[in-house]
Order: sequence, then structure tokens, then C-alpha cells
Amino acid sequence: METKIYNSQAEIDTSKLRAWVEIDLSKFKHNIEVIKELLHDDVQIVGVVKANAYGHGDVVVAKYFESLGIKYFAVACIEEAIKLREGGIKGDIIILGWTPSCQKDDLIKYDLCQTLANEAYAEELSKLPGTVRGYVKLNTGMNRLGEPKEHMDLIEKIYTLDNIKVEGIFSHLSRSDSKLEADIVFTKQQIANFDYVINKLKADGFELGNVHLQNSYGIVTYRDLHYDLARPGIILYGVPSDPLDDALDNLPNGMKFEAPLSLRCKVAMVKDVTPGQSVGYGNNFTATETIKVATVTIGYADGLSRLVSKKDMKVLVNGKYARQIGNVCMDQMMIDVSGIDVKEGDTVTLIGQDGDNYLSVNQISLLSNTITNETLSVIGERVKRVYHL
Repeated sequence: METKIYNSQAEIDTSKLRAWVEIDLSKFKHNIEVIKELLHDDVQIVGVVKANAYGHGDVVVAKYFESLGIKYFAVACIEEAIKLREGGIKGDIIILGWTPSCQKDDLIKYDLCQTLANEAYAEELSKLPGTVRGYVKLNTGMNRLGEPKEHMDLIEKIYTLDNIKVEGIFSHLSRSDSKLEADIVFTKQQIANFDYVINKLKADGFELGNVHLQNSYGIVTYRDLHYDLARPGIILYGVPSDPLDDALDNLPNGMKFEAPLSLRCKVAMVKDVTPGQSVGYGNNFTATETIKVATVTIGYADGLSRLVSKKDMKVLVNGKYARQIGNVCMDQMMIDVSGIDVKEGDTVTLIGQDGDNYLSVNQISLLSNTITNETLSVIGERVKRVYHL
């Protein structure tokens, strides 16, 4: 069933929604335009839509990217890749993670590009019938997947294997978001390691295919790099990885990324809590004065970390700030709405704009002691995704 895309936020009917995210697709278009400004003109973008497009909804987001001219997509696993293909995505889909060799037939059937994690894995695939498309992975210092530059013989061997059509070669920058001098030196060494392999392969007469190294912060921070493709992840979604990082606030020409996602839920009940009464599990909040408390329809099973509990997390109700109290429950949480005109069925915003006030995803990430990538990608399946232009 085709997902409905509303022409504006105002058209969205929230009457039957318990907890939901609103995705403003037009902000993706803006972010892609910003990314293009940061890259050389001939570099093509790989839309990274793994982890359900960082919680935004992979098929809908990928289709929108495709409508904007994006021809390459990246996912983490074959299940995500098949979902995109069955959802109608036509472009190249690169699986960044490992796929069992016994699924080679599916790689071929769905015309997918598999990351070749090392020579042994590539050889395992090559021994099975049928030609599979692949990207050679280099280990330039992260030590996750890939062959290092010291294994040039094995890297070159991958290009000669039967039943493997090498589409390109890539690596991943693991500290490109850091401003620490040691991390800058490390990243520059990663780049040098990558270029060493690329130049050696060219000198030895190999057709490399698409070469790519830059991830989000490789694009933002190392703008002088120039390869065939670039793989923006978190910046496509308009937010920094580290909630305290200001790198995205210091782009050339005053450019800014915009966050497409808002997270909202409903007020289920409003009640007065008198002095001495506790709220929620574990007697972890006790009222010292009479307060008005609203129970709202979102919890840790929806992806809102229990770690935000008892840290005065702000939410917005009818344009005004309220604070979370007690422990976040599996399916609900409570907020102090004293002094706010609130009724059952009102909308509560955890991320996004409400009236003149705005809450970024950074607040939840900071209180959860994690990065925004995690905060977004763990938003649960029962949180409805709704889209507008």
C-alpha cells in the first residue's frame, strides 16, 4: 500500500494517532542541495538509508531521494536492501555490512551490490555460481571490515576473481567528526592509506569502478577530498551526530542543514497530584506541592530511552514547555503541566516545533548519553510515520 504524502503539515489527521513522527520531505531536498554545495560538481551522492533511514522510513525516503536524482543507496544488510527493491527503488543499492554467502542468489536476484569485506569472503562468493556485484572494502584504520594496504596482493586478487563484478572500492572514516589534533592526524592517515591503495591499483592497471571515502563529516570537514561518490548519513537527516558538536553550524556561506523529523504523542489523562503523592514506577518522584500531571502516550518501547527519566526533560504542550517527571514507562510517561491549559487528546511534542518554541533531537541524545544517530534510529515500529511536503 502506497504511503500517503500530505501536501502540508496542516493536512495531517492526527485523530487516530497515539505516537508518531512527522517527516517534512522538503527538508531532505534542502539538505541534499547543501551537501552538493560542499562536494565537487562531479561527485554523486549515495543516500544512506540504513536503519529504516535513521528512523525516518526507508522506502518513502529513498523514493523521495530517487525523485531528486539520487542514483545510489546504502543499507546495512540484505533484508534492508530487499525491502527497498521490493518497494520500487531502481538505483544501485550497496549493502555495507556482511551477507551470508548462502544468500548469493538473492544478491543476484535483487541486483544488489555486496560489500566484499575481505579477500576470503570474496573468494567464498566467487566459488558459488552466478555473478554478483561487489564493492571492495579497505581497512584504512577503523579495523571493522576490509583489507589493509599491507595486503595489496589480496586486494588486487579480489579484482581478478571469477563470478565477481567489482563496481567500486571504498573505506570509512572513523574519527572525521572530531576536532582533536590526534584524531585529525589519524583521519589524515586514513586518507593517505586509502589513496595509497587507489594509486597502486591504478598503477597496476586495474579498473577501480566507483571510489568513495567521505561519510557525513568527511563531507563537512574534509571538503578538499575528491572521489567519485560520497556517502552522507546523519547530515541527510539534518542533525549533528554528537549533540554538542557545532560543526554543522559553521558551514560556508551561512548554509544550514534542516531536521525533517518531529516526534509527537498525545495526552491520555490529566489529573492533580497533591503533596506527598508519588508518580510512576519506583516512587522516584514525590510531589512537594499540588501539581497538574498529564500522562502521555509514548514510552521506552517506542524508542524513548528510559535514561531520560528524572532529568527534567522538556516537552512542548500547546506551545509551552512542560517537564518529564518520574520514570519513563514502557508505553507511557508523565509530565508536569502545571500552569498550562491542557486537555486529554492534546498533542505533546518531544522533537520539533510547537508554536514559537522548538526542541531538537539533541536534548534526548544528551540526556540519554548517546549520539543522535541512535536516538533517531531506535524510534520504534509502532510510532507511525507520516509525511508531508
